Amino acid sequence: MNASPYEIVVGLEVHVQLKTRSKLFCRCSTQFGAPPNTQTCPVCIGMPGALPVMNQEAIRLAIKTALALNCEIPAFTKWDRKNYYYPDLPKGYQISQYDLPLSQHGFLEIQDPKGRFPARRVRIIRAHLEEDAGKSMHDEAAGQADSRIDLNRAGTPLLEIVSHPDLRSPLEAKAYLTELKLLLGYLQVSDCNMQEGSLRVDANINLHLATPDGPVATPIVEVKNMNSFRAVERALAYEAPRQYQVWLETGQRLGDVPKQTRGWDDQAQLTRAQRHKEESSDYRYFPDPDLVPVRITAQQVDALRRELGELPAQLRQRLEATYGLDPYDSDVLVNQGRELVDYFIAVADASGDGKRASNWVQQEVLRYLNEQSATIDRYPVGPAALAELLAAVAQGLVDTSRGREVLQYMVERGVGAAAAMQHLGIQAVDSSELVRLCQELLAANPRIVADVRSGKQQAIGALVGQARKRSPNANPAEIKRICLELILGTE
Repeated sequence: MNASPYEIVVGLEVHVQLKTRSKLFCRCSTQFGAPPNTQTCPVCIGMPGALPVMNQEAIRLAIKTALALNCEIPAFTKWDRKNYYYPDLPKGYQISQYDLPLSQHGFLEIQDPKGRFPARRVRIIRAHLEEDAGKSMHDEAAGQADSRIDLNRAGTPLLEIVSHPDLRSPLEAKAYLTELKLLLGYLQVSDCNMQEGSLRVDANINLHLATPDGPVATPIVEVKNMNSFRAVERALAYEAPRQYQVWLETGQRLGDVPKQTRGWDDQAQLTRAQRHKEESSDYRYFPDPDLVPVRITAQQVDALRRELGELPAQLRQRLEATYGLDPYDSDVLVNQGRELVDYFIAVADASGDGKRASNWVQQEVLRYLNEQSATIDRYPVGPAALAELLAAVAQGLVDTSRGREVLQYMVERGVGAAAAMQHLGIQAVDSSELVRLCQELLAANPRIVADVRSGKQQAIGALVGQARKRSPNANPAEIKRICLELILGTE
């Protein structure tokens, strides 16, 4: 495979709506779905003389998130006005943070259990608080082709998490976003619902190229309007070759290619130019005169650090070290959320077999939850009951296939493993009876015996099938073991 003529360089800006009941500087509700312009007040719509008051819960959630991202928390931070004019920004400025953010200099580590990219530490430049703007609703497909403004979202607390350009592929960008969303979910600081706008992503992408005159970098393009992590991946996968083609078509003169903001058209699967990319000077930042600076003590930071609990990366390490799971299995479990992981741990501890518990939770439990669109607290079989069933499977009292029947009965009737096995007529078969059954099968099937002795051990499957018909409670693995011992032991 030919090497790519360029290296993709990506940095991400993620806007996370914090899970507060009221807005950042007023008491208006942040609940999603209210009729347009019903959750507003003089403060969030910028009426003259209205003064903002800081939401302490937003500060708490922001610091908690910053600590989980390994950020430094300065003792002093302040508010700034970011000035621009747009219909959904009634004040003509956004209260944000410029030169003294709430946190800075952190990192988030990502890895791919499938090994498609190397483990990477993505540096975090800053994670700062700001208020959201309103929402413009454009009627371009039907009606009068007009635009309407809903200011319910204006003033909602956002945490903007800005990464260094450390990502090197669309797949890495998606992995970073997936891990970040998982971390936010474990912290319970946001619901991260992209459909409701509580998590939004802007991507900055350019290319680094090696030329005969030395390394060069194409101008940065900011890509917006991506409503899913898959859309982010597709947009970056489209944008990289587009930039390379532009660079070729301009005769490789970088001065002829301006910085741009482009929007992703998911239906057409391409980006479209929107405007030239703004610089920080375009926003004319200055300190907000209506808000006092925020001072954060070491005691406050330590108290919030103690609230973090076990984060996804630490939890994966524990599952692998304590329960013998491989990186893929630990990743699957951790990505389902802390409640599912706690269920698995309880099953593994009670059954004494982490790998078997992982297989059953991933295959049987998750299938039921997905089919029923349910969470683990709604699963009818508790961890102790499932561990009882897994112990029966491990002891050879029931094979895996019939064990699934037992679990289905437990789910439907809400009974334990022993009661389910008794109702289904499953009982252990005496070992001497199994030996006698295998001897009879070998005597009746000399061709299969000859095939096995010639090295075709898969032929033993036919004997196992016959044994199951004659004795449904017989364990297939035990039947196979006894038959092989009787055949190969007589050579």
